[in-house]
Amino acid sequence: MTPALRVPEGLSARVPAEHREPGLDRDGVRLLVSRGTEVSHHAFGELPGLLRAGDLLVVNTSPTLAAAVDGSVGHTRVVVHFSTRGDDARWAVEVREPDGRGTTRARACVDKGTVVRLPGGGRLVAEEPLSPRGDRLWWARVSGAEVTALLREHGRPIRYAYTDRDQPLSAYQTVFALPVPDGTGSAEMPSAARPFTARLVTELVSRGVQFAPVTLHTGVASAESHEPPYPERFSVPGESARLINAARAAGRRVVAVGTTAVRAVESAAGADGVVRPRAGWTDLVVTPERGVRVVDGLLTGLHEPEASHLLMLEAVAGRAAIDRGYDAAVRGRYLWHEFGDVHLLLR
Repeated sequence: MTPALRVPEGLSARVPAEHREPGLDRDGVRLLVSRGTEVSHHAFGELPGLLRAGDLLVVNTSPTLAAAVDGSVGHTRVVVHFSTRGDDARWAVEVREPDGRGTTRARACVDKGTVVRLPGGGRLVAEEPLSPRGDRLWWARVSGAEVTALLREHGRPIRYAYTDRDQPLSAYQTVFALPVPDGTGSAEMPSAARPFTARLVTELVSRGVQFAPVTLHTGVASAESHEPPYPERFSVPGESARLINAARAAGRRVVAVGTTAVRAVESAAGADGVVRPRAGWTDLVVTPERGVRVVDGLLTGLHEPEASHLLMLEAVAGRAAIDRGYDAAVRGRYLWHEFGDVHLLLR
């Protein structure tokens, strides 16, 4: 497998699992398990039997925002994807244009000073690119509206072209999502946790599996190009750091639910592997060269292997395991993307 791999035709999950067949819940997806280069196939509901008492799952509590808002540049309709709120009250945004199918395509004509009119009299002004690597995301300032209120009233979840139709915001919230006092959250769902239900979490707890909550607010991914992640806001609370360190000291496994959880907890780990309470911004990119200091496993969705995600998976499980697992997923016709099947990688 190479980073150029594309999802085969027909393997994109176009609707949530609970809409695919009568009687299915969120956990009605498939689970591919890789232990080294050994691969096995399961239903996600079998997860409690695949974990051990004392295993610790690190979960991301960031709620998903209704981050897509219609607007206009002059007489041209656009869609603004609100990605990340900065410390100076500006927002990182991507300005896109409708594609006529209910989704969007990239818009390349944003410059410094571009003005986007927003619903309710709001006004967004692009000030500078977020990164010297490119001008897809811009720091922008909004006047005439409070952004989190704007999203609540006029926003909808970001939707990509491989899905069939808009879904309510509730379809993009995980069972672990918690409200944030300042109204911020993730532009895109921390989707690895989507298949968990309250019933499944209860069963895991009853079998002795523990949970350590962390927070990482995910920004907007690129649907057209593979980019390393931008800095994102994260928090690892003291109690979660204590649980993680205790598990490691006792030789128990620490399994991250999603690449966002990996990024958060590895950002809080020192070179000695000890996790300390931390909050702020992280620009960490987990690579095989850097390695992982904390996690022993990763539960992740099946996505087109963007370079940064692929490198993180390789850091956790090794390249041979990733190649074997993705080959098995394609042959087994697993479903990709945020409403699709999931992959458990264990060392």
